[in-house]
Amino acid sequence: MSLSNALRRTVLAGFMLGIGAALGGCSFSPVYSGTLASQPSLNLAYAKPANRLEQLIYQELALRLGESTSETAPLATVSASAGGGDMLVTGNPSPAIPVEVKVTATLTITARDGSDAEARSFTRTASANYTRSGQIVADNAAADEAVERAARGAAESLRLAVLAGLNR
Repeated sequence: MSLSNALRRTVLAGFMLGIGAALGGCSFSPVYSGTLASQPSLNLAYAKPANRLEQLIYQELALRLGESTSETAPLATVSASAGGGDMLVTGNPSPAIPVEVKVTATLTITARDGSDAEARSFTRTASANYTRSGQIVADNAAADEAVERAARGAAESLRLAVLAGLNR
């Protein structure tokens, strides 16, 4: 019986060491930090924004992916539009009306280093909800805030798409 326990412990210890060695060969790379998020190849030059939505998206991307003033840095161009704002029909008799706003953003990254690399384009959509109360000032402020939340969501989705595209 003693031999059986010793053999069992030896096999278990060998198994644990083998699993540890096998998992040691794996590597994971975090999306939100680490070397993948701070690669110098992600330093982009950004075009001038044409509207507030594009400005928000450029700011988020520059914060997360880095920004470069180099003439040869890849140029990132964003076009964004907000849509929706249609009332969602509910059976609720209260004056509060739920509304959904969607922002669609397209990011195009063009190489400017003289290479023949073709431009990469990513399109993402994000939405945000708000409630209309019938008060014009409050409704306008809520709509603006929802559009900004959706724009930041689209920017985050574009950032993840860029990171995924670089790993292919």
